[in-house]
Amino acid sequence: MSISGWERKYAQIIEEFDYNEEDDEKSAKLLNSLLKSKPSIEKLKSRIENRTVFVVGAGPSVSSSIHILKKFQNVTKIVADGAAYALIKNNVEPDIIVTDLDGCDEYINNIKDEIVIVHAHGDNYDKLKLVTKIKNCIGTTETKPFGNIYNFGGFTDGDRCVFLAAYFHAKKIILFGMDFGNVIGEYSKKTVQNKLLKIKKMKKAKDLLEWLATGTKIKFYTTSSQIKGFTKINYNDIKNIIRSEF
Repeated sequence: MSISGWERKYAQIIEEFDYNEEDDEKSAKLLNSLLKSKPSIEKLKSRIENRTVFVVGAGPSVSSSIHILKKFQNVTKIVADGAAYALIKNNVEPDIIVTDLDGCDEYINNIKDEIVIVHAHGDNYDKLKLVTKIKNCIGTTETKPFGNIYNFGGFTDGDRCVFLAAYFHAKKIILFGMDFGNVIGEYSKKTVQNKLLKIKKMKKAKDLLEWLATGTKIKFYTTSSQIKGFTKINYNDIKNIIRSEF
């Protein structure tokens, strides 16, 4: 089961980026075979449902948010791939890491009790064996879910974090380091072979978040760039937003 309407969005992504759905399915089948047991979705759900959650992307502004994230250790932090390294090296522990394994080299050996959502797609087939190093791993796909593989929605690591939080009915979602501009953050990826493609993907991710923000009771906020359907806030606003929960 995935977020209502996702199948249509996925079909648009396949057409727009000229992807092969069969390649996505092939990777999903491999990931399913590597995940030997059914993951604990209840544990994942308990960290998100009816809570305020922070979603941390790997955009340029993530570095400036570290001091704020440190102040709210009790807030669930869903972190996109390379941004996990930014947090871990600054002694901020992610609760959930969302990754397609492209930027995990710097932090994979430092993963402890974090839940890691590993996404299978046509371009990361050869990297999926890395999941054998991860203790609490949940597999995802953009195609039809099956076996140990889920579909929570989303395209890039960053927007998949937000879709995950929405899927499990977070009360409020606050974004950090989700800039969606023309500058690629230092934690986004070690090497970007096609900058224009990367920027195109970020634009698509932003469009998907704007779609997600419609027709839901979840309150969306961003400390980064303006996103339609998200309230733009400053770091000083965060305490008041979450005050009622702690």
